[in-house]
Amino acid sequence: MTPPALKELAGNDQWKVATPSDGLIKGKWWEMFGDLELNRLEELVSVNNQNVKFAEAQFRQARALVSANHANYYPIIGSTPGITQGDTGQNATGKKGAGGTAQSFNLGAAASWEPDFWGRVRLSVENATDNAQSDAATIQNVLLAQQALLATDYFALAANDMQEAVLKESIEAYQKNLQLTQDRFRFGVASKSDVSLAQTQLLGATAEATDLHVARAQFEHAIAMITGQAPASLSIEPTKIAAPPPPIPVAVPSTLLERRPDIAATERLVAAANANVGIAEAAYYPTLTLTASAGFLSNSLANLFTYASRDWASGANISQTLFDFGRRGAALQGVQAAYDATAATYRQTVLGAFQEVEDDLAGLRYLAEEAGQQDDTVKAAQESLSLELDRYKAGTDSYLNVITTQNIALSDELTAVAILQRRMAAAIDLVKAVGGGWDNTNLPSTDALRAASVRDQKNTPYPKATPISPLKPIADAK
Repeated sequence: MTPPALKELAGNDQWKVATPSDGLIKGKWWEMFGDLELNRLEELVSVNNQNVKFAEAQFRQARALVSANHANYYPIIGSTPGITQGDTGQNATGKKGAGGTAQSFNLGAAASWEPDFWGRVRLSVENATDNAQSDAATIQNVLLAQQALLATDYFALAANDMQEAVLKESIEAYQKNLQLTQDRFRFGVASKSDVSLAQTQLLGATAEATDLHVARAQFEHAIAMITGQAPASLSIEPTKIAAPPPPIPVAVPSTLLERRPDIAATERLVAAANANVGIAEAAYYPTLTLTASAGFLSNSLANLFTYASRDWASGANISQTLFDFGRRGAALQGVQAAYDATAATYRQTVLGAFQEVEDDLAGLRYLAEEAGQQDDTVKAAQESLSLELDRYKAGTDSYLNVITTQNIALSDELTAVAILQRRMAAAIDLVKAVGGGWDNTNLPSTDALRAASVRDQKNTPYPKATPISPLKPIADAK
């Protein structure tokens, strides 16, 4: 199922396999783009993003189940001390003078334990651990997705600002051209139509620049939401994309399987589904329960703690379902089918991961070629525009040709910015496709899950819970 190599790396000297693994992406991958404002915003995602908080809460819930299932290895011990007082009349006893008030004092403890002969407890712990590890990987997958979305929106905003700057320069040039046509009209060199064309071109470019403000505001609002802020509290200064995307280290296919958190999450779900199959099979075997109780029982508090007041019992019970008319068989078939479905989802996730990497590698490769071609196009358009303006000033060409050439030049410049934005988006997608800086060695073990759950129990006040007001800043909510 795992290909020996990535297709888009073959014969492409722009990307190379990262060897040794030290060359792979680690930690704060967004810093490779060298933008300080992006770095600041990315730091807020892990702290304030509500999708990440939701995934983290689900992980803590799954982590608590690991401790709950592991506790089944040990007996349940309880105590039910009590004082009983009653009054029986002589009519109830049938004897004259009999009856009266009686008291009974009881102080005892009881224990019940089910030995894990058939692996029910072990499998339940494995199932809970696998699910918790899947949720741990899901946190990283959600975090990586939100970080990538932020970076994509940020560079889209930067490209929007760059396009606005291009339009601003064009508007300034159009204003000069309008003044030129008006002067030539006053001296009878140009026609009124030239002035109208120049005015139309200027107004159209101004409207197009205004339209970019809508897109910029929406990108800014989206970034605010990703970083857990109200849109009114975030303002990003005009910026630009300083340079093309840097080379992204790419792992070999086998390593890619270890670096994608979504693959790790799905693989852990396969393991959890496999444990469920074992639990369903264990239902065919009998259950042995050992019970014991010990304590003191007396009708007088004064002699409660004496040997004569001892009270104890112990026993063993075996329960076995003899006929269930296919219930256990149907349950086993169901979990086996669930395992097959989860395994198919895992394989599909792996195939999707390889497709994403190949798509992004191909996109970066061809977009780099297109960017070079577009740069040549922009230079040619600028040169053509300069020549066309000279011919118009000399009176050898109409202003309609000038406008046509200016529109072509403006469109080429805006396209060059759009291609740069697409290259940045493809680079971010490739970072996401190779798993960012994560690998599956970061998954917590069973002992680590249990230890963290115990710390949560000690540090979490019960039953207090502070509601979060939707009008209160998220950073201030505790």
